[in-house]
Amino acid sequence: MTQESAQRTVVGDVEVIRVVEWRGPFAAAGDLVPSAREETWKDNEDWLAPDHWDPESDRAVMALQTWVLRSGGRTVLVDTGVGNGRERPGSPQFHHWQGDFLGSLERAGVRPEDVDVVVNTHLHADHVGWNTRAADGSDTGGRGGTDTGAGGGRGGGVGSGEWVPTFPHAEYLVPAADDAHFGPGNAYGGGRNQSDRFVYEDSVAPLHRAGRIVLWDGEHRIDEHLTLESAPGHTPGSAVLRLASAGERAVFVGDLLHSPVQILDPAHNSCFCLDARAASASRRRILERAADERELVVPAHFGGSGVAEVRREGSGFGLAGRGEPRVRR
Repeated sequence: MTQESAQRTVVGDVEVIRVVEWRGPFAAAGDLVPSAREETWKDNEDWLAPDHWDPESDRAVMALQTWVLRSGGRTVLVDTGVGNGRERPGSPQFHHWQGDFLGSLERAGVRPEDVDVVVNTHLHADHVGWNTRAADGSDTGGRGGTDTGAGGGRGGGVGSGEWVPTFPHAEYLVPAADDAHFGPGNAYGGGRNQSDRFVYEDSVAPLHRAGRIVLWDGEHRIDEHLTLESAPGHTPGSAVLRLASAGERAVFVGDLLHSPVQILDPAHNSCFCLDARAASASRRRILERAADERELVVPAHFGGSGVAEVRREGSGFGLAGRGEPRVRR
């Protein structure tokens, strides 16, 4: 792996570009990862802060980001963030959010019409938002300045209420199990969360109507370097994307990991995991392989560099270059 800048990396023959929509302190640490003891955060403060934890507020530091892969002559996006102008009553921070994600993408050298494949690792709101855009363009405003480095703020909803695919030439790869779970046939996630209906209707259903969606299950090969693999638990269809090229490896793990404390002990689930036992099993399986095969781990929400090199450490795992992890169970 060669690092060209803080935001660009090359893994084998695949260029990887990080495009951040938002970053900063998010949820209280104890709320985000309920089973991780307070002492685990404090004992590892020397490397968790400031990139992954803000000790003063006791809030986990996170990022919302898209990973752009240039592989085999095609442009692939991994997850599409929150999106602008969305009805998200369950997430006040991103309700009617307005940011400059498409501008950031363009500054990274990617126009919407250039994208060939969009991967949704799962169908939570912060992974599908820019699947679509307002047909009348009313969701592309909002240049509010923040200290996140991405720009953005609260605004209004969209004008016409009609949503169309943001990336008009792309196929959108969506886990079939998530489409079934969050779709209307299952009352939009079983009716547990009001926002799930909004998310599906503004960010997934328009892809079906446009004929741009590809549902898959189990394993799906994108090209010679990229393979999707089911890793259920966080959601029924949660997936990881494996990259293998020229002897180098990475794995984009979506929301299997929200914080590095879940690497120290894979039994720690986030508060967003729907099936705790399955999520923990998937997390351990993916981390074991990453440690054994030296895969670079790329979570959806890590701050700092956004990536982690994992090694086995007792019954759990550690992060290369971080010294001895201190875990209290």
